[in-house]
Amino acid sequence: MPEVQSASQAAVEHAPVNPWVALAYLVSGVFFILALRGLSSPATSRTGNRFGMIGMLIAVVTTLVTHVPTSDLSNYQVVSVFGLGEILIAIAIGAIIGITIARRIAMTAMPELVAAFHSLVGLAAVLVGWAAYLNPGAFGIAVPPPEFGFGSLPVIEPVSRIEMGLGIAIGAITFSGSVIAFLKLSGRMKGSPILLPGRHFINLGTLVAIIVLTALFAMAAPGDTMPLIVALTVLAFAIGFLLIIPIGGADMPVVVSMLNSYSGWAAAAMGFTLGNTAMIITGALVGSSGAILSYIMCRAMNRSFISVIAGGFGADDSGAGGGEAKEQRPYKQGSAADAAFMLEQAEKVIIIPGYGMAVAQAQHALREMADLLEEKGVEVKYAIHPVAGRMPGHMNVLLAEASVPYENVFELEDINSEFAQADVAFIIGANDVVNPAAKTDKSSPIYGMPVFDVDKAKQVFFIKRSMGGVGYAGVDNDVFYMDQTMMLLSDAKKMVEEIVKALD
Repeated sequence: MPEVQSASQAAVEHAPVNPWVALAYLVSGVFFILALRGLSSPATSRTGNRFGMIGMLIAVVTTLVTHVPTSDLSNYQVVSVFGLGEILIAIAIGAIIGITIARRIAMTAMPELVAAFHSLVGLAAVLVGWAAYLNPGAFGIAVPPPEFGFGSLPVIEPVSRIEMGLGIAIGAITFSGSVIAFLKLSGRMKGSPILLPGRHFINLGTLVAIIVLTALFAMAAPGDTMPLIVALTVLAFAIGFLLIIPIGGADMPVVVSMLNSYSGWAAAAMGFTLGNTAMIITGALVGSSGAILSYIMCRAMNRSFISVIAGGFGADDSGAGGGEAKEQRPYKQGSAADAAFMLEQAEKVIIIPGYGMAVAQAQHALREMADLLEEKGVEVKYAIHPVAGRMPGHMNVLLAEASVPYENVFELEDINSEFAQADVAFIIGANDVVNPAAKTDKSSPIYGMPVFDVDKAKQVFFIKRSMGGVGYAGVDNDVFYMDQTMMLLSDAKKMVEEIVKALD
């Protein structure tokens, strides 16, 4: 028996780690940190993206260079199914698909694209976890049971099983949740909350069952693990679906941020299974930064962070709005010529973009209008709400695409005090983020959410398609009916283009 135990211990010993590999992964991790730092500001976002690309290139090249298939059966290392050539072919196919999608996708469709990419990260984690379970020798986690010697099939250490179970669970939740988010963001699924009876108890029970199954999977005998890992995977796919369907379209920015965090933790868990330092570092950075961003978004929307993790936040039965105004109140309607005349007479204009601008793809026309106003001596600033659009920074991305100067773009806390000195608040496609009900109506589903103080501006221009809709929160907006508000009812792009013609 001592000889068998000694051989067993030798079997689990991994080959010594090449110090140059560890150094390369460390360098890639540093580049990822620099990338996050750069992405924290629109002015440095391009540099941050380049740092991220360099870091990923170093990590991928290092992994490929050190990919040496082994056939050391005495250490239960199984020959790799794919060699370097096949891996390079797969990378080339993926690169072609990615480049094609990136070139064709419109900037307004970035939220659903991000959700789709998150789903692929989750699915990859699930597939890697299952591959490690079915062929542990190829991943270096196989251990021959000492009591049976080398003639028996390899088993997986309990610690590796925990890592594997967590990776599969988080990956499955990320995949199914991201699929639902993609369907809602792309309009293929109804954006309003889908509220199941007793959903909170169902979600809690499913999460507890996943935790219990993970523990049982780690402790079970080798021959009893298959039913457990199958049940774990199925329940994880189900809970991802259940967590996202109760969330309405207005809360999608937080959902995208949350799923981004989940995808990072799934990658980190798989990094432990694979013994890959780069994956652990990258996954931890993405997971933690996504969690922090989710917290910031929740605070911006007056949501509970715990409620976000549990799913179905902001989707109480009583809080789901119907999306239509409850009464028809008198309002002022103006034309593009009226708006152009008053805009060029102003000294200071603050533009508040929202999802309606993204849908109409009006960002380029808006930039042209701002340029004309600045040529006439008007000070123009852009006010960006943290939850405007369908993903974090959606409006920043669209304005950057239109080459709006970064120094003209301000976040809510930096510009809200300036509305009292503004001659015009120009609202294009935004709604809930300018609704004063968030400050005055305790019964409102958006009560407590910080909003722009557009009601303090001397003149308000509000571009929306019609008076019928009242935003995703389903709350009528008193700004529509203020004395200083002029409604410009039209497609956002068409209206701004008409204003540009009138200014020119």
